Amino acid sequence: MDLVDFVQSITDGLLFGATYALIGIGFTMIFGVMHKINLAYAATSIAGAYVSWAVGTLLPLPALVTFVVAAIGGGIVGYLVYLCCFKFIPVTSPLATLLGTVGMLILIDEIIVHETNGMPQPYPALFDDVYFEIGEFYGIRGDLLFIFFLSLIATAILLYILYRTKLGIATRAVAQQPVAAQLCGISIERTNASTFVITGLLGGLAGAMIGASVGVLSPLLTLPITIKGLIVTVIGGLGSIPGAIIAGLLVGAFENFFQALRGVTERDMYVMLLLFAFLTFRPGGIFSKTTSRD
Repeated sequence: MDLVDFVQSITDGLLFGATYALIGIGFTMIFGVMHKINLAYAATSIAGAYVSWAVGTLLPLPALVTFVVAAIGGGIVGYLVYLCCFKFIPVTSPLATLLGTVGMLILIDEIIVHETNGMPQPYPALFDDVYFEIGEFYGIRGDLLFIFFLSLIATAILLYILYRTKLGIATRAVAQQPVAAQLCGISIERTNASTFVITGLLGGLAGAMIGASVGVLSPLLTLPITIKGLIVTVIGGLGSIPGAIIAGLLVGAFENFFQALRGVTERDMYVMLLLFAFLTFRPGGIFSKTTSRD
């Protein structure tokens, strides 16, 4: 691998890593608010993309509208996951919610397999034939560049909601002191449900981005995206949104570099080695979560 190939692989990986960052943010927000891991979150993201694919087969939709439909579909599925796996299970039974999300992951995956006969489905790509040439480099893919900037916009909107709206204040209050938040009149149940809807919107958008960048949707995407999302969450630091953003970009660049260097069959192995390195030398992640009062 020469310098040109190295820079090209790192650049493509950073751009695609924005999707991992969105998945990691979803895992992080749910863990930060409820202190529980939603293992069905990546399945929610892929389900949202499949909802947009299903609507697109019935109605001719512009590519950008397809992304909006995917986000809405992810929000709806996210709320259903909350109802089935979190709302009616006691807070004192964390193992029950964990196993419930595992079951929901399998259920969503099986529904997708049943409805598509397990076959990959074509997904509309954005700017798949556009390249921005930079000097002697082959160029930056237009679709990855669009995905990166769309991820930045989605993240900026999320941060605005968290730090500039009443819903964001309620979310951060419930995450820090749920009992005190309830005494102040904040509905924990409504806040938790809103968190699942918001993360579902992000997840559906991320699922559509993954489908658009690859060009197809497949049930085989669910498990790898789940693993990558958990890795991003751990590396970034449980509960840290900035950490999830940086970790998503890092994992994307690391994965794409080793894919170019060693091939697609070995790339996941090196991502797992990156996780083990962080667990050994920095187990709290890039930004360990610290408890503070606003």
